[in-house]
Amino acid sequence: MSTASTPAAVREPDGGPVKSGPSSGLSRSAGPRLTYLLYVAGKLGGAAVSLFAVLVTSFFLFRIIPGDPIREMTHGRAVSAEQMDSLRREFGLDSPVWQQFTEYCGRALTGDLGLSYQFRSPVGELIAEKFPATLLLTGVAVLIYSALGLWLGTRSAWGHGRLGDRLNTGVALTLWSVPAFWLGLLLIIALSVGLGMFPTGGMESGNETGFAHVLDVAHHMVLPVATLVIVGYAQTLLVMRSSLLDEMGSDYLTTARAKGLRDALVRRKHAVPNALLPTVTMIFINLGHVAAGSILVETVFSWPGLGGLFYQALKVPDLPLIQGLFVVFAGAMILMNLLADLLYPLLDPRVGR
Repeated sequence: MSTASTPAAVREPDGGPVKSGPSSGLSRSAGPRLTYLLYVAGKLGGAAVSLFAVLVTSFFLFRIIPGDPIREMTHGRAVSAEQMDSLRREFGLDSPVWQQFTEYCGRALTGDLGLSYQFRSPVGELIAEKFPATLLLTGVAVLIYSALGLWLGTRSAWGHGRLGDRLNTGVALTLWSVPAFWLGLLLIIALSVGLGMFPTGGMESGNETGFAHVLDVAHHMVLPVATLVIVGYAQTLLVMRSSLLDEMGSDYLTTARAKGLRDALVRRKHAVPNALLPTVTMIFINLGHVAAGSILVETVFSWPGLGGLFYQALKVPDLPLIQGLFVVFAGAMILMNLLADLLYPLLDPRVGR
C-alpha cells in the first residue's frame, strides 16, 4: 500500500496531535454544560433539604400551640374519659412524639397528608377543594401588582428625583406599611357598608349561572383583590426602582445614547432587561404566594380559599390540616424560588459559572 495516500498526522508545536474541529467544539461546549448541570444539581439538592426542613418544622411548630384538639372538638358535649381516649387512639395522639413524627414523614413522602380532625376528610382533598378559589383571588392580584410595580418602578427610576418619583415612592412606602386586614376592613366599611357598591364577603351570591355567575364572582373579587394590590405593589416598585438606578450609570447606556438611540429605546431595550434580575426572584416568590394566599385577607372577606381553611384549622387546632397547609404553602415558595434560580443563567449567562 502506498504511504502517499495516507496523510501524515498533523502535530501541534509541542508534538501532540491536533484535535479535529468537531471534537474540539464538543469539548469546549461540554464545560459550560457540565457547569450548568452542577449548578442545577446544587439547587435541586438545596430545595430538597429545604423541603425536609419544612416537614420537620411543620410537625413540631404547631404542637406548641396551646390547647387539646380532642377537648376542643368535644367541647360542650357529654363525652366520657373512655371516649376521649378512644378519639386519641383514632387520631394517633396516644403514640410517642417520635413515632408520630416518623409516621407523618413516611405518609408525607407518599403524598398522604393525613386525615383532618374536624372535617374527617383527607387533608389533600380539602386542600384541592379550596385551592381554585385561592388561585383565582391571589393569582389575579399577583399579576396586577407585579405589572403595576414594574411599570411604576421603571418610571420612577428613569425620572429619579422628580416629582413623579417622589410621589410614587412616598405613596408606595405608605401603603406598604398598612396592615392588609385593616385596609380590608376600611374598604368594607367605606364601599360595602357605606355606599353598598360591593358585597361584604364571600365569593358568589349563589343564584347566578353562566356569564352572570362570572360577573358575580368578579364583583365579589373587587375589594379583596384591591386590598392585595394596594399593599403588594409597593415591594415590586421599590426593588425595580433600586435595580434600575444601579444600571443607569453604566457605560453601555452611555454608549447606546452616543449611538443616537432614543431615550425610551435605551430604557426598554437595554436598561430594563439588565435590571430585571433582582426583580425576577421577587416575582417568583410572589407567585409562590398564590398557593399560600393571604390568610388575613381571605378571613376578613370570608373568601372560601386556603387562607380561610388555615384559620379554621388553627382554632381547633387541627394538626394534620395545619401541617398539610404549611407544607403546601412553604413547598410552593421553595418551588418558585427554585424556578427563579434555574431561570437566572438563561437571563444572565454569568450566573452559575
